[in-house]
Amino acid sequence: MVDLGTILMGLGDAFHPMVLVAIVTGVALSQFVGALPGVGPVIVMAIAIPYTLTFEPLVGIAFLVGSMKGGSIGGAIPAIILNTPGTPDTAMTTLDGHPMARKGQAKKALKMATWSSVTGDTVSDLVLITVAAPLAFFALRMGPVEIFALMVLAFAVISALSGRSLSKALIAAALGIFVSLIGTDPDYGLPRLTFGNFELFDGVPQVPVAIGVLVLSEIVLRLAGVGRRSQSVIDMDASADPTDDTLSFREYWACRFVMLRGAFFGTMVGALPGIGSSAAASMSYVSAKAAAKDASSFGKGDIRGVASVESANSAVAGANLIPLLALGIPGSVTAALVLSAFMVHGIQPGPLIFENQGRLIYGLFGAMMIANVVNLGLGLVGWRIWVRIARAPETMIFASAIILCIVGSTVISGGTFGLAILLGFTVLGVLMKVYDYPVIVFIIAFFLGPRLERSLGQTLSLLTGDLTNIVQFPVAIALLAISVVVLAVFFIRNRRDQDRHSA
Repeated sequence: MVDLGTILMGLGDAFHPMVLVAIVTGVALSQFVGALPGVGPVIVMAIAIPYTLTFEPLVGIAFLVGSMKGGSIGGAIPAIILNTPGTPDTAMTTLDGHPMARKGQAKKALKMATWSSVTGDTVSDLVLITVAAPLAFFALRMGPVEIFALMVLAFAVISALSGRSLSKALIAAALGIFVSLIGTDPDYGLPRLTFGNFELFDGVPQVPVAIGVLVLSEIVLRLAGVGRRSQSVIDMDASADPTDDTLSFREYWACRFVMLRGAFFGTMVGALPGIGSSAAASMSYVSAKAAAKDASSFGKGDIRGVASVESANSAVAGANLIPLLALGIPGSVTAALVLSAFMVHGIQPGPLIFENQGRLIYGLFGAMMIANVVNLGLGLVGWRIWVRIARAPETMIFASAIILCIVGSTVISGGTFGLAILLGFTVLGVLMKVYDYPVIVFIIAFFLGPRLERSLGQTLSLLTGDLTNIVQFPVAIALLAISVVVLAVFFIRNRRDQDRHSA
């Protein structure tokens, strides 16, 4: 376990001026981008990864943490004002946030969204700090066979929960693993799938792939739909009642159980790979409505609806890092991008990271808590600016993002080769999204592919080529059995859903 001195030094590093500047910048940019309907913080994080190379690891990762946290508050603004979710996980915010705005309570709804987001996020971070290190300690007791079985289980859960079609999710996972195999064979040192291109000997560069599949493809699709959406505009000063513009402590405190319930759902969902914050928001909203004595007000402008959704979707952010730091398995796109940033800086997340990089990890924990305070402050002060940004022309924003994508991919790969990778995987991302193949499954499989291959090789060596020897590893057998059950359950569920729709 990490000693107290390392923990204190790490927490002290979080207050370095450069780290603080990175946090504030990341939160501000993410709130800014989140306020643009349908964009989200993933774009900020993916574009920023190449530029973090010029800074110390903690500074760059602190920027990504700030970007991860600010998106939810920014995404709630167009959901409340324009009835258009800024991010997918704020879709449920429109149910009560926009009716509140139509009643002249837009400012109250925005303030409640900010406070509940930070509340849920803080609870989730405390769970991360408390749970991650002990979980990593137990993970160290697992051998290569158990690690391989655990990764198979993670792929099964992600594939089952990340799309409506299990077959498409499995195809996306297989494609991600296939792309990760391009490069030099780790066992024999021979190039494979490079087609004589020496630039592929080190594998396909991760950052251009992530930017192309996640960001540039989304920008292309968004630009294709520019001008097709009509937006309703709310007058922020429509109400003459001053209480409609403020959020009292009594109103906040009255929602304490709703927010704690949302934080619980967000933390539990975030700790499981592949489910996502949208599911957490839905579960929290349904639970809050079921527990309310006067549930009829939900969907008509009930402040508890806003609190339940925002506390849940924000709590997912911190919990997403639990499997990443403890096991080296990212559970979401944002966690996969944080993993990419770690790897760009030569750091491998997993059970040993607390022992080898304890100071960095507790600096990260300190940065996360500071980011919550910054997120609250900027959210309460900056919403007036973000409301105007929500109405900004998308073409101007996306044009700037495209330039940053191209420059970042060129810088990280050292030339035009990165640009070619970026464009190729942009096309792949567009096709996957158009045909409803889950991009999150592809990108996580791509990042985990080398580790999965290494674990498989070690497993086969320990089993001496005889698969029946796996009976000596009961934990691995249990994990593999759970994987089969997960896939079978969701396959049966999907078949029933298809039969129901066809009937």
